Amino acid sequence: MVFDATLPEAPTAEWFDASWWQARERMQRVDGGRGGVAFLDTPVGACVLRHYHRGGWMAPLMGDRYLWNGRARSRGFAEFDLLAALSLRGLPVPRPIAARFQRRGPYYRADLITRAIEGASTLTQTVRDRRLDAALAEQVGALVARFHAAGVDHADLNAHNILLDREQLWLIDFDRGEIRVTGTAWKLANLARLKRSLLKVGACDHDESALDRQIWTPLMRGYERVLGNAA
Repeated sequence: MVFDATLPEAPTAEWFDASWWQARERMQRVDGGRGGVAFLDTPVGACVLRHYHRGGWMAPLMGDRYLWNGRARSRGFAEFDLLAALSLRGLPVPRPIAARFQRRGPYYRADLITRAIEGASTLTQTVRDRRLDAALAEQVGALVARFHAAGVDHADLNAHNILLDREQLWLIDFDRGEIRVTGTAWKLANLARLKRSLLKVGACDHDESALDRQIWTPLMRGYERVLGNAA
């Protein structure tokens, strides 16, 4: 296990067990998605517990098991370290609280606890509520540009992983993310992934030409403005 040493109370192994929290009536809810996440009322505040689970064609074969390739490269530890580094840079990411792995033979399972971003909703929900306008799209572009200017390659940049609260936008789920020194292909891939996601969740009624005019043009304007200022 690894955890934030500044916490007023050190996490224990039980913190990674959703049923332990549920039995104490301190689990608020469970959201779906790959593996799902549990929202917890912990002694250090509202947190999110995620158990790593494979997606795609590997899911039926491996489930929640990963091939062991070292402590630092285990999924939970790697994401914990990346979030800690991004937090120190002042980027809007969830604060990492604790991570662990459980190794058995050549495989391991992993979990991560992060601080919850309370009162936030996903960009997906914003799209479905028809609240994604040009002004917000420009803010989304600026958010992505801040991470790209810092060399951050988000492995799954989509509308589900961008959150909005009353004050700002956040980026979450940095599993398999990394900090790169150079290159542009990964930035373009991130943007293309985000655009596909917006179409899929119903932005501009799945009309790509309308998306380009109404959302993507202002989004890229915000993106290019921030990158230009960072250059």
